[in-house]
Amino acid sequence: MCGRYTMFLKPEDLKKRFRATVSDEVVQKIAKPRYNLAPTQDVPIITNTSGERIAEMVRWGLIPSWAKDETIASKLINARAETLLEKPSFKNAFQKRRCLVIANGFYEWKSSAPGSKKTSRSAPKQPMYVRLKSQEPFAMAGLWEEWKHPETREIIKSCTIITTEPNDLIATLHHRMAVILSPHDEDMWLDDSLPTQDLLRLLKPFSSDALETYPVSSRINTVSADEAGMIERVEMASEARSDKAEQVSLFG
Repeated sequence: MCGRYTMFLKPEDLKKRFRATVSDEVVQKIAKPRYNLAPTQDVPIITNTSGERIAEMVRWGLIPSWAKDETIASKLINARAETLLEKPSFKNAFQKRRCLVIANGFYEWKSSAPGSKKTSRSAPKQPMYVRLKSQEPFAMAGLWEEWKHPETREIIKSCTIITTEPNDLIATLHHRMAVILSPHDEDMWLDDSLPTQDLLRLLKPFSSDALETYPVSSRINTVSADEAGMIERVEMASEARSDKAEQVSLFG
């Protein structure tokens, strides 16, 4: 799945890389680098409006147009590629409202005791940062919706990130991964004329060879924490415990 990610691309670089029109309002909102984007927060997406790529800020966590209230959003931060055409929450958006969710990287959590048959649910997990080896920004396949609040009549735009089976690298961390699109596939994903089966073929695991992952601070577990140091490499918690045990044995 994808539950936390980063987006620190400068507005001018976003315009250039994704060939998008970015309003002054969006420029102001993405001017501050984000190193810990979490569900229900506003995130930047790119939509195709009459053939033009438009950058918008929307809430992460899809609210279907038919929803009675917005609490459903927390359950719809991700959408499984395999069931997009079956789930009422995603079927219509898949056909008509696809988007690019812009990121520099994302986080997953690695078990502190990989391979253990008795790993406790409460056992601490090591946060891992995943990014392209090139360190270039990328787009995740997403869907977006508009929902009108039944009382205030406010229009809320929201999105979800599509996930698929993991590649070999991500499989060591989680059983799902976000669908990362190549630049060529980005064009296809936003193409309103593309047949359904062609769209579904885009929802595949990204190449392991193009990605890298490394351990980062557990501060990522705090939603309010959001600074550049969060993507700095740290020592694996399991390695630190092993080193400490060895030191006690040698010098105790």
